[in-house]
Amino acid sequence: MNSNAPRETAAAAASQQKSAIDLLQNHSLTTLVQHEIERLIVSGELSAGDKLNEAVLAERLGVSRGPVREAFRALAESGLVRMEKNRGVFVREVSLEEADEIYEVRSALDRLVGRRLAESIKPEQLKELRGILDGMEQATAKHDIDAYYPLNLSFHDSLVQFTGNKKLLATYRRIVNELNLYRRETLASVAGGGGGLSLSTREHKKIYDAIASGDPERAGQALYDHVMASRERMHRAKGMKGLPEPAKTPRTRKAA
Repeated sequence: MNSNAPRETAAAAASQQKSAIDLLQNHSLTTLVQHEIERLIVSGELSAGDKLNEAVLAERLGVSRGPVREAFRALAESGLVRMEKNRGVFVREVSLEEADEIYEVRSALDRLVGRRLAESIKPEQLKELRGILDGMEQATAKHDIDAYYPLNLSFHDSLVQFTGNKKLLATYRRIVNELNLYRRETLASVAGGGGGLSLSTREHKKIYDAIASGDPERAGQALYDHVMASRERMHRAKGMKGLPEPAKTPRTRKAA
C-alpha cells in the first residue's frame, strides 16, 4: 500500500482549492456568471428571443440569484440581452437592417486590424493563428459547423487581441456580440455539403497569408473583403433587398 497516497490526494485537493480561489480573486463571481451565460448564448444553447429565468440559471450555475441579476445588467450593456420592465430578460434579437449596419462598422475595424498586424505580428502569434486554421480545416472536412463556429470566432478575436489595443478590442467584442447569433445562423445556412465552410476557410487562409506577408494594404483589404463577403452571404441567406451598399474604399496604389 502506498503510504504517500493520502498525502498526494490531499495535496491535489489543496491545489484544486487554490486554483478555484485564484480564479475567484481574479474574476468576480458576477463576471464568471456573465461569461457562462454569454457562452450559452454564443453556443446557441440560448437562442435569440429566449426569456432568461433568473432562478433557473442561478440553480444551474450553483450560485445565488444576486450574481445572475448583476450579470444580466452587464450583458444588457454589452448588447447581448434586453431587459423589459415587468416582462423579464430576453436574449437580444438583432434586426436585419441593424446587422447590416454592424457589418459596415466591423469592416472598418477589421481593415485597421489587418493593417496593424501586418506591421507588428510576432512569429508565435502567427503560429497560434495557424493552429486555429488547422482546426477550421479539420472541421470543414467533417462538415462540422458546431466545431467550426467557435474556431471562427477565436480566429478573429485573436487578431484583434494581437493588436494590443484594448479600446479596439472592447469595441470589437461589443459589436461582434450583437452579430454572433446572426453569424452562426448565416454560416449554417450556407454550409450545406461543406461548401460554405470551405469558402469561409479559404477566406481565412487568405487573411493569414496577407498578414504574414507584412503588406499592410493587402492585409487590411483581405479582412475588409472577408467581412463584406460575410455581409453578402447574410443578404443571400435572408433574402435582403433594397439595403444601401457600403461605401467602397478604393485600394491604395503603391508608388512605382
